[in-house]
Amino acid sequence: METKKPCLNVVMVPWLAHGHVSPYLELAKRLADRNFRIYLCSTPINLSSIKKRVTQKYSQSIKLIEFHIPSQPDLPPHFHTTNGLPLHLNSVLKRAMFKASPSFTQIIKTLKSDILIYDFNQQWASIAATTIGIPAVPFISGSASAICYIFHTFMKQGVDFPYPVVLNLRGTHWNRMIQEMLNTTLSEQSQTESESIPLFSRTCDIIFMKTFGELEGKYIEYGSNLLGKKIVPTGPLAQEHGDSEDNSEIMEWLNKKEASSTVFVSFGTESFLSREEIEEVAKGLELSMVNFIWVLRFSFEEEDKISIEDALPNGFLERVGDRCLVVEKWAPQARILMHPNVGGFVSHCGWGSIMEAMTFGIPIVAIPMNLDQPVNARLVEEIGVGLEINRDENGGLSGEEIAEFIREVIVGDEDEKKIRDNTREMKHKIKSKGEEDMDCVVEDLYKLHKKNIHEKNMD
Repeated sequence: METKKPCLNVVMVPWLAHGHVSPYLELAKRLADRNFRIYLCSTPINLSSIKKRVTQKYSQSIKLIEFHIPSQPDLPPHFHTTNGLPLHLNSVLKRAMFKASPSFTQIIKTLKSDILIYDFNQQWASIAATTIGIPAVPFISGSASAICYIFHTFMKQGVDFPYPVVLNLRGTHWNRMIQEMLNTTLSEQSQTESESIPLFSRTCDIIFMKTFGELEGKYIEYGSNLLGKKIVPTGPLAQEHGDSEDNSEIMEWLNKKEASSTVFVSFGTESFLSREEIEEVAKGLELSMVNFIWVLRFSFEEEDKISIEDALPNGFLERVGDRCLVVEKWAPQARILMHPNVGGFVSHCGWGSIMEAMTFGIPIVAIPMNLDQPVNARLVEEIGVGLEINRDENGGLSGEEIAEFIREVIVGDEDEKKIRDNTREMKHKIKSKGEEDMDCVVEDLYKLHKKNIHEKNMD
């Protein structure tokens, strides 16, 4: 008779961005469903953004733990998140988090943690776990292809990346942006933390990554060999939608459209279109003649100074009429993408957005903005689930091309039908695979805990 496995206390500490906090919460839910007790630590402003998603079902198994970092004149509490954070304060926020690490050590002691799951951007957290003798497992919420490219470039300078996904980035400006990403991701460690802190915890030989083999199998394998640690995919961790969310206006509008006739347009919570980009996207949507829901966001500095009407071209809303619904700041992305009347997704290619599109079988028109998004967009085209918009040498967009690509993914001919077929096939693969990846995650966590207990007893 199989012995019942113990309920383990797992502390999670994601980086302070929505694109990190959200997948950590989804991972927490999957683990809570398997008899884990989860403590998700973040700053109060970040926790307030996900509090409603910890439903009654998880009220006892998932606890949100406030992690306070010192306020300072240029970093008040509403800036204890990357959402709306001015770019020049990003490094300030990282340093503040690092300086607050002693209080985090006390948190994991008080919670009697068995395992820590931490973000790559929070390397100091793994050291805190090591000091009290608990295993620390990194969980990367980005793509295996982007992570492999970053670490290959860092560890094998001068050697070409062995896979073609990033060898044809659309627009020469991406070369500069990719280099900035590498510098930010890897060089800031020496500015904010002791250089003795390893890139990954030495307490375990696994790395959790938000991906799955059918999508990124060769990158998972290459990354495991490159880093000397087994990359364990968690599956897509697509966000669950709630029927109780106040989005009846959007759903009522969408319900009146025909099947697969509408594109959803969103560039994430922390990417903002320039005035010129808004102009070209609007032109593309108008020329496409398809229905669309457009989530339009403005930066922290602009949001109180500009309205949707002012940002859009003159007469745009009147000309597109009932074909469009423009929403400011937020829309229930998962719920929209799973709606049968949605047939395409104009996306910045944040990894969470790609995972949701694949889960619901929606083809992508890729307009990457920054960070890992250009690599993710190349992957979208490589595996045949979308098309990437070209940019000119200055990074500019063409409204005419946006319109052309939108129409191709919605009503295109035989070639574009392959894209729609590929996305439906990916959806079926995800569904048929079910919870296999998560079962492996759970098994690895129990093995890690058992090994740690054994080593403590040997001491």
